[in-house]
Amino acid sequence: MNNSAPSSERYYLTTPIYYVNARPHLGHAYSTIVCDAVARRKRALGIDTWFLTGTDEHGQKIERSAEQAGRTPAEFAAAISGEFRGLWERLGISNDDFIRTTEERHKRGVQKLFSVLCERGFIYKGSYTGQYCVSDEAYVDGPPGTPCPDCGRITETVSEENYFFKLSAFERKLLEFYDANPGFMGPESTRREVISFVRGGLKDLSVSRTSFSWGIPVPGDEKHVIYVWLDALANYITALGYGSDDPKDQARFARFWPADMHLIGKEISRFHCVYWPAFLMAAGIPVPRSVRANGWLLFDQGKMSKSRGNIVRAETVQEVLGADALRYFLLREIPFGQDGSFSFDALVQRYNGDLANGYGNLVSRVVNMVHKYFGGVVPDASALTNAETALRESAVQAIGAFGPAFDELNFSEALKSLWLLVAETDGYLTANAPWKKPPERSDADHALLQARVLATAAEAIRVITGLVYPILPDSAAKVWRQLGQGEIADAAKNSFLTTLAWGGLKAGTKFGEPAPLFPRAEKDAVERMQNIEDQNNKSVIEAAGGKSEAPAAATASPSVAPTAPEVNAEALAKGTLTPTTVVPVDTAQPIATAEVHQVPAALESARLSTTPPAAPAGAPLTPATEAVVAEPQHISIDDFVKVDLRVAQILVAERVPKADKLLRLEVDLGYEKRQILAGIAQHYEPEKLIGRKIVIVANLAPRKMRGLESNGMLLAASLPDGAPVLAGFLEEVPLGARLK
Repeated sequence: MNNSAPSSERYYLTTPIYYVNARPHLGHAYSTIVCDAVARRKRALGIDTWFLTGTDEHGQKIERSAEQAGRTPAEFAAAISGEFRGLWERLGISNDDFIRTTEERHKRGVQKLFSVLCERGFIYKGSYTGQYCVSDEAYVDGPPGTPCPDCGRITETVSEENYFFKLSAFERKLLEFYDANPGFMGPESTRREVISFVRGGLKDLSVSRTSFSWGIPVPGDEKHVIYVWLDALANYITALGYGSDDPKDQARFARFWPADMHLIGKEISRFHCVYWPAFLMAAGIPVPRSVRANGWLLFDQGKMSKSRGNIVRAETVQEVLGADALRYFLLREIPFGQDGSFSFDALVQRYNGDLANGYGNLVSRVVNMVHKYFGGVVPDASALTNAETALRESAVQAIGAFGPAFDELNFSEALKSLWLLVAETDGYLTANAPWKKPPERSDADHALLQARVLATAAEAIRVITGLVYPILPDSAAKVWRQLGQGEIADAAKNSFLTTLAWGGLKAGTKFGEPAPLFPRAEKDAVERMQNIEDQNNKSVIEAAGGKSEAPAAATASPSVAPTAPEVNAEALAKGTLTPTTVVPVDTAQPIATAEVHQVPAALESARLSTTPPAAPAGAPLTPATEAVVAEPQHISIDDFVKVDLRVAQILVAERVPKADKLLRLEVDLGYEKRQILAGIAQHYEPEKLIGRKIVIVANLAPRKMRGLESNGMLLAASLPDGAPVLAGFLEEVPLGARLK
């Protein structure tokens, strides 16, 4: 259970291994780019770094997907895995290893881990009857028909003989571990959610299946295959050599384990922060030092996912704007750990503003003027003025601010601080105008000014380029060569970031030839990327015989897609949610059900009335206005009991991008967790809601708002000014308690 401080000499980080049920999209690229940027910075700091990624290829979902595609599971998995590997090569990802869970080295290590758990008394044989989500390969508590708490799909009832892992034995050990290692998991919302889950009680976990065969056989009992999450999580150690007799593999495992960071999507936090450390503790293997969850990438206001059909391929952006443009946008635009929106419009605006007109234009101006006025040789910048001293101090501050922010995964703030230096350097250049000689200035004085200004600006560019290298590796390499610094990859091997400081660009340095860096994106760039995606989606559907990649659970006809309801957020915020405030979703988006939900009549009758709009003075009452001002109708007890009011606790609260009034909440009902959207953002700060107990309508039909599904509604009183006040309790009330 060792979770000692990380070694300053080596660093091991991993992406999640990506499930091969469909081709890679921008969400996968985001996680991988984050890891790549971290790995590049660590290496440039002289730290021996091992960066792992790969694909998860076993499980019932893969077996079914392969059958639908008319392939064997092995053929299907190999094809999709190859697409992931090919994409990472195209994006220049610097991973040291790529693990496939169908490889022999992985199978050997997983079977060893299973055997060790058996030998240490943590696995026993039994049987399981209950609910299973094939999409997430996860067991779900509840009766038949229970939806998966993560993806919302209806679970399947399975009944089979299984091997079980004694997860219940680790409840106290895990909580003690979390207390002793507060930095083990992040962000804070993930930590709270995981701790709440464990405190709710852990049950023993089935770790084998017998109802399908596509997996790693249990050693000595091959009618069982090992549960896909035990199989998949073990990749982090099997890739290093766990289970191997080769001394080189054993040495690698001894050097790099435990992992310094598992970077994951937030939807798989439970598996990585509960199951994985419990497996390792049981096997006597050190626990990873940290697990960091990134948020969801939203496109068309919904989580980017293969089943929703709203994916964007990283290749599309690379083809039109280049890989570095994508890397910069994702790390600058999206605060790590939070959900972030992606759109082609925002991408092009950020590209033109920060890269083409900002950093790229600055480099072009300075390099071209050094060639024009000094033959491409850095001049001697003697007799510095206050302006040069101020720019130098700004660069020193940027060096000091960038590293700590980056190392805390606060990439957005790190880049923001660095681009302040870009702007200040550009302003310094413009203010001194070395290209313009006033009539009163002598040629000699002007030459001194040109030398001083261009040498100072070029040095600032060198600092900026060194810092941004892990995020813009290709562009930084081009600038480094233009500045006469050689190959930045060689500098990184020599740990150049450990000595990056002002003053490294020496007089007499010969610049390389100027070259375009970020050509400005023309007006048709958005249209070109959208056309590429449309054509790609068309090809995918044609290749699938006219079917989309949406799961088989979708019952809608592809040609006439039924509409799921989307709630009017403004009406919700005002407390005027009625059936008439439901508007249709864009019918181009696939949905998982053909049912159009309505607000239950009992709930509509029971909801608190709001102040009606006043009729104009002297206006007669029409039947409609008479209905508005009439006394509310009484309801029967039978109507009331249809409304399931439950106590819940808020685990996560965050603002919905581009929705001023909406908060996205993740709440714990004791027996399950849900996502609820609430129009209270103008009255409650998200961070102050964490841990608060509230009352929700638990049996309200799911709704879509801003592309996100809301499973319930908060109860709140309405003040005279319209502000909501959440219902709560003075006494301690258990989660899930029903209000009667």
